[in-house]
Amino acid sequence: MFERTLEIDLAADEASLIEQLSELELLKSAAAARQARLTAALDENRRCAEAHRGIPAAKRGRGLASEIALARRDSPNRGGRHLGFARALVHEMPHTLAALETGALSEWRATLIVRESACLEIEDRRALDAEMCADSSKLNGRGDKRIEADAKAIAYRLDPHAVVDRAVRAESERTVTSRPAPDNMAYVTAFLPMAQGVAVYAALRRAGDACGDGRGRGQVMADTLVERVTGRPADVPVPVTVNLVVTDETLLGGDTAPGQVPGYGPIPAAIACRLASDAIADERSKATLRRLYRHPSSGALVAMESRARRFPDALARFIALRDNTCRTPYCDAPIRHTDHANAHAAGGATSELNGLGACEACNYAKEAPGWRVTTLRRRDGAHISEVTTPTGARHQSQAPPLLHFDRSTPSPVEAQLAHVLAEFAAA
Repeated sequence: MFERTLEIDLAADEASLIEQLSELELLKSAAAARQARLTAALDENRRCAEAHRGIPAAKRGRGLASEIALARRDSPNRGGRHLGFARALVHEMPHTLAALETGALSEWRATLIVRESACLEIEDRRALDAEMCADSSKLNGRGDKRIEADAKAIAYRLDPHAVVDRAVRAESERTVTSRPAPDNMAYVTAFLPMAQGVAVYAALRRAGDACGDGRGRGQVMADTLVERVTGRPADVPVPVTVNLVVTDETLLGGDTAPGQVPGYGPIPAAIACRLASDAIADERSKATLRRLYRHPSSGALVAMESRARRFPDALARFIALRDNTCRTPYCDAPIRHTDHANAHAAGGATSELNGLGACEACNYAKEAPGWRVTTLRRRDGAHISEVTTPTGARHQSQAPPLLHFDRSTPSPVEAQLAHVLAEFAAA
């Protein structure tokens, strides 16, 4: 096994501390290069083994990116990037790999070079690799933007048509995404063609500059965006369906245990209740409040089951609430599929215990040969899933507790609720 500890001298003088920082940065780059070599070797071995077993070329290597992601404790999406990065460096860009190995490039800056050269034919890609990285001293002092700009310029000079074609294809990838931000806020990101993106921002900025009601420019820009997209004033409560998971004490006694909002995560009980009450109270808005109880000790939702192959809508919503995001370890992608851990064709039940929320990529990855997923319920009610990869590595994930609270023993109301939930689950 590799040595997992590195000796550092915290009592050294300032110059020595700086030197240690620099040495560790070189080690990070060297480690990234070794990971790339290992990844490329794994890819070759897997494809050769599958070819020997007669697996069609189009299906070889299926699920490997997810396996790499699990080994690196990363999301499956990034596993695909790691695999593509390794293939390019090892097979097509030896000078960039050497620069990474010696520390002349960081892993991110090597990634920028690989990304900007992705549209080129192999011969042109190797020419770009040599021009940028054959003399690694040229890389000294160049930051991310300079590296990216130089790679773009060389790629355009080598094959302008390929660069233009990639830009045209990129327009088909325009989209809007959302992700949680700190303090009960959210980032909404629009990936747009350059001209449209500039126009959108300019229009919002004009609205911010023209407003004189005391709000800051950024506040006006955000409010204007909401109003133009939703068609309602920004100060009107949003007509939401709040899947508010609460303890009995929060619901009846004003406890401070947080609520849970699917796709976002935990929010303070006061915020969740205010969000719902404001929407319900305002006659210009409509809202639905769905109240759900959890297991008194673990926070897990009570079990549900169906005899159908396809998960009924109510059960699928239930599992989505329980899992919140894709259940593959380290994957934070939104749930797109409700999946049978043990396949229905193999006798797996359409139940809360055997059901898992999964993103599309992870659901398809586990269908590759050698993958196995199992589920179990601990005595405290927590739902556990375990993924076994083709190499035999095992990775577990637990459905996130819906609520956390500090009481070491359940209240009398909770004890009674636990009894009722147990009877419901057994029915």
